[in-house]
Amino acid sequence: MSEPYIRPAVPDDEETLGRLDRAVWSYRHAVRPPEQPPYEPFFTERFGPRDHMVAELGGRVVGYVRIGFPTPLASNAHVRQIQGLAVAGEARGEGVGRALIRAAVAEARRQGALRITLRVLGHNTPARKLYESEGFVVEGVQPEEFCLDGTYVDDVLMGRRL
Repeated sequence: MSEPYIRPAVPDDEETLGRLDRAVWSYRHAVRPPEQPPYEPFFTERFGPRDHMVAELGGRVVGYVRIGFPTPLASNAHVRQIQGLAVAGEARGEGVGRALIRAAVAEARRQGALRITLRVLGHNTPARKLYESEGFVVEGVQPEEFCLDGTYVDDVLMGRRL
């Protein structure tokens, strides 16, 4: 396959990203149960197209990353946070996740951020290894923060300087 093409999201991506988000749902990375119809809009007042980068392979949307502020505080405005990342099953192993992380880092820098952080579930080893390979380090662990499908799971905070 070719290299993933990364672009800013546009309003017309709404339905495609919503379908992708539901298709990749798993307790490996989700802390809420699967969404049921009628589905909420993918883009909201809090997170619109401006907060998303989209990955395409062969002209097809296969992933996204959501970048936002970790808090609404002015004292924290120098930090951006990856607040969602999804890659279609058939596109895994094609460099899409890595390209999206790099795009998020570049966008955070473009916005003037000095740091970028994320939260990942402790049992999501593939994601943690990918983040580590892109320079993120574990900055904190909240043990057994979530009970997912009857199992207690750590919440791991990772970050890096830009």
